[in-house]
Amino acid sequence: MKILDAEELDQAVVIALGSNIAGGFASSEALLEAALERFPPAGLKLRARSSWWRSAAWPDPAGPEYRNGIALVEADQGPQAVLRSLLAIEAELGRERSVRNAARTLDLDLIAHGRTVLDAPGLTLPHPRAHQRRFVMGPLAQVAPGWRHPVLNRTAEELAAAASVGRDAEPV
Repeated sequence: MKILDAEELDQAVVIALGSNIAGGFASSEALLEAALERFPPAGLKLRARSSWWRSAAWPDPAGPEYRNGIALVEADQGPQAVLRSLLAIEAELGRERSVRNAARTLDLDLIAHGRTVLDAPGLTLPHPRAHQRRFVMGPLAQVAPGWRHPVLNRTAEELAAAASVGRDAEPV
Protein backbone atom coordinates (compact mmCIF):
# COMPACT_ATOMS: atom_id res chain seq x y z
CA MET A 1 0.00 0.00 0.00
CA LYS A 2 1.22 3.45 -0.85
CA ILE A 3 1.96 6.12 1.72
CA LEU A 4 -0.91 8.58 1.90
CA ASP A 5 -0.16 12.24 1.29
CA ALA A 6 -1.42 15.04 3.58
CA GLU A 7 -4.64 15.59 1.61
CA GLU A 8 -5.45 11.87 1.65
CA LEU A 9 -4.75 11.74 5.40
CA ASP A 10 -7.15 14.65 5.91
CA GLN A 11 -9.88 12.60 4.18
CA ALA A 12 -9.04 9.20 5.66
CA VAL A 13 -11.39 7.34 7.95
CA VAL A 14 -9.36 5.98 10.87
CA ILE A 15 -10.56 2.75 12.49
CA ALA A 16 -8.98 1.11 15.52
CA LEU A 17 -9.25 -2.67 15.82
CA GLY A 18 -8.80 -4.58 19.06
CA SER A 19 -9.32 -8.04 20.53
CA ASN A 20 -8.31 -9.98 23.59
CA ILE A 21 -10.61 -13.00 23.20
CA ALA A 22 -10.23 -15.04 20.00
CA GLY A 23 -13.79 -16.40 20.09
CA GLY A 24 -14.12 -19.08 17.41
CA PHE A 25 -10.84 -18.08 15.74
CA ALA A 26 -7.37 -19.55 16.22
CA SER A 27 -6.08 -16.25 17.64
CA SER A 28 -7.03 -12.63 18.14
CA GLU A 29 -4.88 -11.79 15.12
CA ALA A 30 -6.95 -14.20 12.98
CA LEU A 31 -10.14 -12.58 14.25
CA LEU A 32 -8.81 -9.10 13.44
CA GLU A 33 -7.85 -10.26 9.93
CA ALA A 34 -11.40 -11.61 9.48
CA ALA A 35 -12.75 -8.20 10.49
CA LEU A 36 -10.54 -6.48 7.89
CA GLU A 37 -11.85 -8.88 5.21
CA ARG A 38 -15.35 -7.59 5.94
CA PHE A 39 -14.44 -3.95 5.38
CA PRO A 40 -14.70 -3.85 1.53
CA PRO A 41 -18.18 -5.44 1.36
CA ALA A 42 -19.25 -2.84 3.97
CA GLY A 43 -18.06 0.01 1.71
CA LEU A 44 -14.79 0.56 3.57
CA LYS A 45 -11.90 0.50 1.08
CA LEU A 46 -8.67 -0.34 2.89
CA ARG A 47 -5.93 2.20 2.08
CA ALA A 48 -3.35 1.36 4.76
CA ARG A 49 -3.04 -0.72 7.90
CA SER A 50 -0.64 -1.15 10.77
CA SER A 51 0.93 -4.33 12.00
CA TRP A 52 -0.70 -5.90 15.06
CA TRP A 53 0.40 -4.50 18.39
CA ARG A 54 0.30 -6.15 21.82
CA SER A 55 -0.56 -4.51 25.11
CA ALA A 56 -1.69 -5.47 28.57
CA ALA A 57 -5.43 -5.47 29.19
CA TRP A 58 -6.74 -2.10 30.24
CA PRO A 59 -7.82 -0.89 32.71
CA ASP A 60 -7.17 -4.22 34.52
CA PRO A 61 -3.82 -5.68 33.35
CA ALA A 62 -4.76 -9.05 34.87
CA GLY A 63 -7.04 -9.73 31.88
CA PRO A 64 -5.97 -11.38 28.62
CA GLU A 65 -3.41 -9.43 26.56
CA TYR A 66 -4.79 -7.31 23.71
CA ARG A 67 -3.98 -7.20 20.03
CA ASN A 68 -4.60 -3.84 18.41
CA GLY A 69 -4.12 -2.20 15.06
CA ILE A 70 -5.26 0.65 12.84
CA ALA A 71 -6.87 0.68 9.42
CA LEU A 72 -7.09 3.76 7.23
CA VAL A 73 -10.03 3.42 4.89
CA GLU A 74 -11.84 5.37 2.23
CA ALA A 75 -15.59 5.53 2.71
CA ASP A 76 -18.36 7.15 0.70
CA GLN A 77 -20.55 6.92 3.81
CA GLY A 78 -20.95 9.53 6.51
CA PRO A 79 -19.73 8.92 10.07
CA GLN A 80 -23.01 7.47 11.39
CA ALA A 81 -23.21 4.96 8.52
CA VAL A 82 -19.57 3.94 9.03
CA LEU A 83 -20.29 3.37 12.72
CA ARG A 84 -23.31 1.21 11.86
CA SER A 85 -21.12 -0.85 9.50
CA LEU A 86 -18.50 -1.33 12.22
CA LEU A 87 -21.11 -2.40 14.77
CA ALA A 88 -22.56 -4.89 12.24
CA ILE A 89 -19.10 -6.41 11.65
CA GLU A 90 -18.56 -6.68 15.41
CA ALA A 91 -21.90 -8.48 15.83
CA GLU A 92 -21.23 -10.79 12.88
CA LEU A 93 -17.93 -11.84 14.46
CA GLY A 94 -19.42 -12.54 17.88
CA ARG A 95 -19.05 -9.30 19.84
CA GLU A 96 -21.26 -9.28 22.90
CA ARG A 97 -21.44 -6.10 24.93
CA SER A 98 -21.45 -6.36 28.70
CA VAL A 99 -19.73 -3.96 31.10
CA ARG A 100 -17.53 -1.12 29.91
CA ASN A 101 -13.88 -2.11 29.24
CA ALA A 102 -14.70 -5.83 29.55
CA ALA A 103 -12.62 -8.40 27.67
CA ARG A 104 -13.98 -8.71 24.14
CA THR A 105 -13.72 -10.66 20.96
CA LEU A 106 -13.72 -7.60 18.74
CA ASP A 107 -13.69 -3.86 19.20
CA LEU A 108 -13.92 -1.60 16.15
CA ASP A 109 -13.70 2.09 17.05
CA LEU A 110 -14.22 4.96 14.64
CA ILE A 111 -11.33 7.24 15.60
CA ALA A 112 -11.73 9.91 12.92
CA HIS A 113 -13.74 10.51 9.78
CA GLY A 114 -11.57 12.89 7.82
CA ARG A 115 -11.42 16.23 9.62
CA THR A 116 -14.99 15.93 10.93
CA VAL A 117 -15.63 17.20 14.45
CA LEU A 118 -18.89 15.83 15.82
CA ASP A 119 -20.58 15.45 19.18
CA ALA A 120 -23.79 13.50 18.58
CA PRO A 121 -25.63 10.89 20.64
CA GLY A 122 -23.61 7.68 20.35
CA LEU A 123 -20.75 9.19 18.34
CA THR A 124 -18.06 11.74 19.14
CA LEU A 125 -15.40 12.55 16.55
CA PRO A 126 -12.56 12.51 16.79
CA HIS A 127 -12.75 9.69 19.33
CA PRO A 128 -12.53 11.49 22.69
CA ARG A 129 -9.86 9.27 24.29
CA ALA A 130 -7.89 7.84 21.37
CA HIS A 131 -5.16 10.47 21.62
CA GLN A 132 -4.36 9.26 25.15
CA ARG A 133 -3.89 5.62 24.13
CA ARG A 134 -0.58 4.35 22.82
CA PHE A 135 -2.28 1.16 21.56
CA VAL A 136 -4.20 3.43 19.15
CA MET A 137 -1.70 6.20 18.39
CA GLY A 138 1.30 3.86 18.10
CA PRO A 139 -0.23 1.82 15.27
CA LEU A 140 -1.54 5.01 13.65
CA ALA A 141 1.92 6.59 13.80
CA GLN A 142 3.32 3.41 12.22
CA VAL A 143 1.27 3.90 9.04
CA ALA A 144 0.56 7.64 9.10
CA PRO A 145 2.99 9.49 11.38
CA GLY A 146 1.92 12.82 9.89
CA TRP A 147 -1.82 12.33 10.46
CA ARG A 148 -3.11 15.36 12.39
CA HIS A 149 -5.72 15.19 15.11
CA PRO A 150 -8.66 17.33 13.93
CA VAL A 151 -8.97 19.18 17.25
CA LEU A 152 -5.54 19.01 18.92
CA ASN A 153 -3.66 19.58 15.63
CA ARG A 154 -0.88 17.25 16.81
CA THR A 155 0.49 14.45 14.67
CA ALA A 156 -0.03 10.76 15.34
CA GLU A 157 3.68 10.51 16.04
CA GLU A 158 3.52 13.27 18.67
CA LEU A 159 0.40 11.80 20.26
CA ALA A 160 1.93 8.30 20.41
CA ALA A 161 4.96 9.69 22.23
CA ALA A 162 2.76 11.57 24.71
CA ALA A 163 0.10 8.87 25.25
CA SER A 164 -0.48 8.06 28.92
CA VAL A 165 -2.58 4.88 28.60
CA GLY A 166 -1.15 1.59 27.34
CA ARG A 167 2.48 2.72 27.46
CA ASP A 168 3.53 -0.94 27.13
CA ALA A 169 2.00 -1.23 23.63
CA GLU A 170 4.44 -2.46 20.99
CA PRO A 171 4.33 -4.18 17.60
CA VAL A 172 4.02 -7.98 17.74
